[in-house]
Amino acid sequence: MKAEVKPAGGPASPPLTERQEARRRRILHASAQLASRGGFDAVQMREVAESSSVALGTLYRYFPSKIHLLVATMQDQLQHMHTALRKRPPAGDSAAERVAETLMRAFRALQREPHLADAMVRALTFADRSVSPEVDTVSRQTTAIILDAMGLENPTPEQLSAVRVIEHTWHSALITWLSGRASIAQVKIDIEMVCRLIDLTTPRRP
Repeated sequence: MKAEVKPAGGPASPPLTERQEARRRRILHASAQLASRGGFDAVQMREVAESSSVALGTLYRYFPSKIHLLVATMQDQLQHMHTALRKRPPAGDSAAERVAETLMRAFRALQREPHLADAMVRALTFADRSVSPEVDTVSRQTTAIILDAMGLENPTPEQLSAVRVIEHTWHSALITWLSGRASIAQVKIDIEMVCRLIDLTTPRRP
């Protein structure tokens, strides 16, 4: 599926051509590289444009602001994680164990790039209504990763509610770890605890 550029406050643009998609990939790669080296403050739109070999005006047509760009960068990182997880699915016996393993693998991937993780989480935190479509896409991507780990195609409303709570906990755990207020061990305990909600929402077999 070809990506779409969604300007702030406007309708989705037509699907990108192959050349436009390649340009978008370069922009996201440059954003991730700059964030990995220096965090949120290192991602400056002019430097991103120079690093990706696009005009500054072109960059703003793809991403109206730095926040839009970094949230899109998080979406891109989650897509890569999802692909890797599908190639090597979690091995837990229960849905709760598989989701906990999946989220901890995703967490450790972010742990390897703490500056990038911090930049993306800050962007999500700072995002206003103009970035809602991009933030919603990140949420849908996270939901898809969790549902894949659960092995569910048609979740019940109760299961979707549990997934939302798990997402909130994972995001909060990431923030507390990035701010130095939680250890990896504590994050693991919290993730495993909240994933038990899955067992509570899964119908028992007769």
